[in-house]
This record gives sequence, C-alpha cells and structure tokens, in this order.
Amino acid sequence: MQLMYSIRLIVILLLFFSSGKILLAQEEPEEDLVQFSGIVVTADSIKPVSYANIMIEGTWRGTIADFYGYFSFVARINDTISFSAMGYKKSEFIIPDTITGNRYSLIQVMSNDTITLAQTVIYPWPSREEFEQVFLTAKIPDDDYERAKKNLDMKNLRKIIREYPMDGSMNYKYSMQQRTDRLYYIGQTQPITILNPFAWAQFIKAWKEGKFKRKD
Repeated sequence: MQLMYSIRLIVILLLFFSSGKILLAQEEPEEDLVQFSGIVVTADSIKPVSYANIMIEGTWRGTIADFYGYFSFVARINDTISFSAMGYKKSEFIIPDTITGNRYSLIQVMSNDTITLAQTVIYPWPSREEFEQVFLTAKIPDDDYERAKKNLDMKNLRKIIREYPMDGSMNYKYSMQQRTDRLYYIGQTQPITILNPFAWAQFIKAWKEGKFKRKD
C-alpha cells in the first residue's frame, strides 16, 4: 500500500513540474524573432523584381514579393533566406545575429540568368525526308497563281493608291508637310500653284491619259 502511494506521489510531482516548465516556456518571449522586410531589385537597372519567391531554407515558411518587389514576414536570427524568380539567379541571405531590435530591412539585388535552349525545328510531317518529298512534288493550283498575278497588277495597284483613303501615318505626314510649307514661306508670298509650270505639266499628262473622264 505504501509503495502504491509513493508511486502515485512521484507521478503527480512529475506532471506538476513538467506542466510548470511548459507554462514557463510559453510565457518566455521569443527573443530571436524579427520582422524581416525589404525589396527585391535587379542588379543592372535597380527595377523591382515582381512576385519573387522568398523562402526560409529547410522550412516551408516564406512569402512572395508584391508587384513592387516589397516583402515582409517573421523570421529568426541566423535563418538563411533564399530569393528566386524566373529569369534571375538564385541568391541567399543570412539574417545576422548582431541585430539589436526586432526588425530588419534589406535591399536584395538579383542578377539576370540567361538560359540558352537547344534549337527546335517543327515540321508538319513526321520526318524531314517526308517533308522534302511532299514539298518537291506539291502542285500549286493555277487559280492561286492567277490570283497572285491579279493582286500584283500595276493597274490595280495604282487604283488602290488613288482611291484608298489615307491612314493615320499618311495623314500625319500630310499635315506636317503643310505645316513645314507655311513655316518655309513665312514672311513672304507663297507661290500660287496655278502658275507653277510643273503642276501644269502634270495636269496635261493626266488629261492625256484620260484620268478626268467620267466614270459610269
């Protein structure tokens, strides 16, 4: 009976001391925790690296930088922080143990990583030999050839140039040319086109070619 009482007393004391240690451990502040924050930028242009992956080595804890390269999360002193992003070399940083406060800021610089991929040639046939055979024996339809000749006919091209409306770039060039002409003749009388012999020569040539005939 006395033995059973002693065993129960020892178990109760062990539970009491262990629970006391747990409570003390929970009440003790985590002095090695720091608020680790900063920005991730490129090495050549100091531009932000958007959405870079930031992880604590050996754990699954970390964060992702925002569009401006800013990040902030809780880490421990002496943690190794890895930075990775698509198109950049992976870099690491160890939080120093000389921190006096509970905050630490960093500007992490990342260098570009150039990856050269092997050349890839895509053919519409399983092999190069079949592609060459089909290409050499292919028969181009006559209608396609005639259509190409019609599209490249100089008469049709002149008609398109004459009747097709000007786009934005052509309107801009025409407006700038008028502005240049006004600046060129500023302070003097601008020549009248009707007295220009070259304009008369173009008019007579167009009249002979029948460009002023009425179109039905």
